[in-house]
Amino acid sequence: MSDQPERPERFKAEMPQIPGVNLPLRGPGLLDTLRSHLGVVLAVLAVLVVGVSGTVWLMRPHASDTAPPEPVEQIEVPPPAGEPKPGPPVSTETHPQIATTEELAKPWSSKNFIYRNRLTGEEVPSMIIRLPGGSADSSSSYWAFALQVPFGRCQLEYITDLNYLRSEYEYSGAHPMVGDPCSRTVFDPRRMANVPGGFWVRGAVAQGSVIRPPFGIEVQVKGNAVLATRME
Repeated sequence: MSDQPERPERFKAEMPQIPGVNLPLRGPGLLDTLRSHLGVVLAVLAVLVVGVSGTVWLMRPHASDTAPPEPVEQIEVPPPAGEPKPGPPVSTETHPQIATTEELAKPWSSKNFIYRNRLTGEEVPSMIIRLPGGSADSSSSYWAFALQVPFGRCQLEYITDLNYLRSEYEYSGAHPMVGDPCSRTVFDPRRMANVPGGFWVRGAVAQGSVIRPPFGIEVQVKGNAVLATRME
C-alpha cells in the first residue's frame, strides 16, 4: 500500500433538476446571439423609419402654407372681325362712281380710287382732287389722274405738307402738289400743259425732267355722284 494520500477525482456537479422544468444544459449559441442582435437592429430601423416619415410629413407644404399660384398670363384674342373696311372704290363701265360731292366739298380734299381699264381690264391706282374755286357740280372743279408714273414704275404722291415739299423735292410751293419720288419731279394741279396730239391736260410740270403730266381721267358729275368715265 502506498503512503501518499489519494488524489480526489475531478467531477462536475450536476444542476439540480426541478420536475416539470427543462433547463438548457449549455449557454446560448452563436445563432441565438445573431438572432438577438438582428431583432434589436430591426427595432431600431423601424423607429428610424417612423421618425423620418413623420419629419417628412411635417416639412411638406400643407394647403394652408402653400403660396397662391402665380396668375397665368392671359393671351388676348381679338374679337371676331366685323365688316371688312371698304377699300378704294373701283370705277367700272357699269359702276363708274368714285366719290360724292360731299366727300370732296373742301378745296384740296382728295380720295383714292381704282380705275379699271375698259379695254384691258387692268386696275390702275388713281386719285381725284377737288380744286379750289368753281362749283361742286362742275367737272372742271376736279382733277382725276393715274398714280402710276407714265412709262415708269414709280407711283406718284399727293403732297399737302409744304415743308415736306421743300425738304424732299427742294421746291417751294404755295399750294399742294403732286410729286414723282423717283425723279423728284413736281406737277402743278392748277396748271394745264399741251401734250403730243394737241391735247391739253392738267398737271403741268413745275420742276423736273419728266416729259408729260400724269395720265388724266375724265370726270363727270351727276347729282351728287362723281364719276370716272374715261382714261386718256
